[in-house]
Amino acid sequence: MAVAEELGVEHEVIVYIKTPPSKEDLEAIVAGLEDPVEDLVRKDSLFKKKELNADDYVGNPEAVVDILVKHKQLLQRPVLVKDGKAIIGRPKARIVDFLSA
Repeated sequence: MAVAEELGVEHEVIVYIKTPPSKEDLEAIVAGLEDPVEDLVRKDSLFKKKELNADDYVGNPEAVVDILVKHKQLLQRPVLVKDGKAIIGRPKARIVDFLSA
């Protein structure tokens, strides 16, 4: 991750397609998430193809975890985790603030 490297922050990159987060990992991310939980779910063409309803995930951490366990491709990224807190790294400027804190 270029921003972390530029800041000299030690980090680990996990390629979610090769190593998808477990249910427990997702629950930990959701527990520390500073963003609305529903933002972890990408509302892209796969989401539409599966005929999912975005309202089902608003304020519903259990539903978010369940859908991401079933469909790892719907995980919004990048997700950054530090000291038990998590953010979605969009826009990119958020990454600098999060890693610098």
